[in-house]
Amino acid sequence: MLFRNNALKRLAGETAVYGMSTILARVLNFLLVPLYTRVLTDQAAYGVVAEFMAYIAVLQVLLVMGLETGCFRYASLAGQKNDREGASRVFSTSLTTVTLVAGLFFAAVVLWRQPIAGALGYGNNPQCILYVAGILLLDSITAILFARLRYEHKALKFAVFKTIKICCELGFNLLFFLWASGFMQANPGSFLERFIPSVPDYNYVLFAIFLSCIVALLLFIPDLIRKNAFLFDRKLWSRLMIYSLPLMIAGLPGILNDFSDRLLFRFLIPEDVSWRAQMGIYQAGIKLAVLINLFIQMFRYAAEPFFFGQSEDKNAPGTYSRVLDYFTGFTMLVYLGILLYIDLFGLILGENYREGIVVVPVMALAYVMLGIYFNISIWFKLSGKTGYAVLITSAGLAVTLLVNLLFLPRYGYIAAAWGHLASYLTMTVICALMGRKRYPIPYNWPRNGFYIAAGVGLYLFSQLFSRMDLLPKLVINTGILLVYLATWAGVEGFYGKLRKLWRRQ
Repeated sequence: MLFRNNALKRLAGETAVYGMSTILARVLNFLLVPLYTRVLTDQAAYGVVAEFMAYIAVLQVLLVMGLETGCFRYASLAGQKNDREGASRVFSTSLTTVTLVAGLFFAAVVLWRQPIAGALGYGNNPQCILYVAGILLLDSITAILFARLRYEHKALKFAVFKTIKICCELGFNLLFFLWASGFMQANPGSFLERFIPSVPDYNYVLFAIFLSCIVALLLFIPDLIRKNAFLFDRKLWSRLMIYSLPLMIAGLPGILNDFSDRLLFRFLIPEDVSWRAQMGIYQAGIKLAVLINLFIQMFRYAAEPFFFGQSEDKNAPGTYSRVLDYFTGFTMLVYLGILLYIDLFGLILGENYREGIVVVPVMALAYVMLGIYFNISIWFKLSGKTGYAVLITSAGLAVTLLVNLLFLPRYGYIAAAWGHLASYLTMTVICALMGRKRYPIPYNWPRNGFYIAAGVGLYLFSQLFSRMDLLPKLVINTGILLVYLATWAGVEGFYGKLRKLWRRQ
């Protein structure tokens, strides 16, 4: 019991450290949202950014090939035997593989950038295709390097490097949007015009991200130039790919599940409506719901190596169950925090984009389901039955596509939000049912279901006061948030623990 408590404390500590950089990244991205949605007054320009981000997300899954999780699996097995050299070979073999594949992809895009740009409708601007390819190359390489930091529990170094990258991205964005545009218009023919136009558009965002990726790679130069950085083990490579490729195949429908709606806007939005503008509004609305996804991401950085590290402990199933309890309870607190203060969060967006707030309640709940799915999906990773991930995520993708195909043409971007919720819920239910038979973990589903029902119920209750003036409404919503917090504390037995501490004093 003491070991389990210490392990949970370590997980919480590492989650906090990873969360520092992740929260800072999201906060800085929030600072960019009002910039984008005010300078890019044409909603279609922001829609183009969302479109390219979808391409990047999908293609990076292909280029990394599931090797991040594969590294944790085989490095952990080597670590259990105190084989540090073996763990190092896992990461060097993965790094060599990803660098070669991503490098070949980049070279192909450079050669065929003009036809690719023309096919996407950007024939007059093939340079944006180069930026996307460069981002994919650099991010794929650093993905393995960051994974090694996570495995080695170098959370602080991970956080510092991530923070530097996102600060550079913010700095380049501010430089381009607030200074470079005016400079180029005052100085025609400037060298900057080789990279970005004088009038702000989506190229500013892509070029800023590309430059920040270069900075991130430079931070890892000491790791890249050391003697065994690209050591390649053929036998290990075979095992790595057999384990990792099913995760990549599973990850592809998973990431398509997340971004397929943005890829379908081009084809399903009626011709008399600008699909790029619709996607820009939708993307702006998602930004307000992404705070929950932020917590899921920072939790995942620490939880994945933690789950693998606990796998040999006989109390591991009970530990996994308690982790889910705490996760769901806290995530629903964040859910309520976003929705009860949506009037304030909405001010982040430019006026042309605020209609997208309507997607926030649906997307926020969808992200809660996604977080629960991540927690319970550990059963097929620990048991090595990663092929089941393909079935689960494919089912989720089928639901997403079905909802979007049926309702996106009629209802627009709100249908895309409901598609996410239906999909993540489907994946969670299927994963829970399959895991119960193949890797039983005593999850307390009534407790987790209560947290979700309480959060959604309290949000719906708050809508009774939605037409009140802002100040009294915020006072009431704060009271509602405190009711949930008090209820959560009671269910988890925090009051009893406090009484015990009080008696000891």
